[in-house]
Amino acid sequence: MPRGRILLFAAACIGVALALAMVTIIVVGGRSSESNAVVSTGQPDVGGPFQLVNQDGQAVDQSLLEGRWNLVFFGFTYCPDYCPTTLTALKATLDRLGPRGEDIQVVLVSVDPARDTPQALKDYLSNEAFPAGTVGLTGTEAQVAEAARAYRALYEKVGEDEYYTMNHTLTVYLMGPDGRFRQALSHDLGPERMAEVIQRAMSRG
Repeated sequence: MPRGRILLFAAACIGVALALAMVTIIVVGGRSSESNAVVSTGQPDVGGPFQLVNQDGQAVDQSLLEGRWNLVFFGFTYCPDYCPTTLTALKATLDRLGPRGEDIQVVLVSVDPARDTPQALKDYLSNEAFPAGTVGLTGTEAQVAEAARAYRALYEKVGEDEYYTMNHTLTVYLMGPDGRFRQALSHDLGPERMAEVIQRAMSRG
């Protein structure tokens, strides 16, 4: 199966996992603005405790998310396409939100802890095309796996040599100031539509 299709399959699996957990989350990834909708009801069992390290080498936990809105997604610095594209789109989304965008923190959790050291994350996130202040998180393989389970995120290593890559869930998770899940955002919504969805969620509190 081509790598792109595997990645999209992984993204679809998040919806299946949440549905099995009795969560009502609908992510429609059509091309038109009308079909690029995200609907969330109930209180999904997404998110929870984690122990990781940020790009400054400091140990952090889930309290990192408290007190402000967060956009959390799983990726890695060697990602050739989806991760940089997602970060660029998130920057454009925050720009569209204006002052409200300043209240949102972007968090990238690495699914490639073997290569994504704190310094590697720090260098990667210094890109001016990415949201300023983005937090990069890494840790041991066990710590990353625990965080991914909490968010129902899927990932797998592809290849065994030094040029291996990682397939991973493409979903962006909108978390509220209380650290709890609010919305699952399709990676391909686009900045304008994503800003609209986030603004509605923020208005609901």
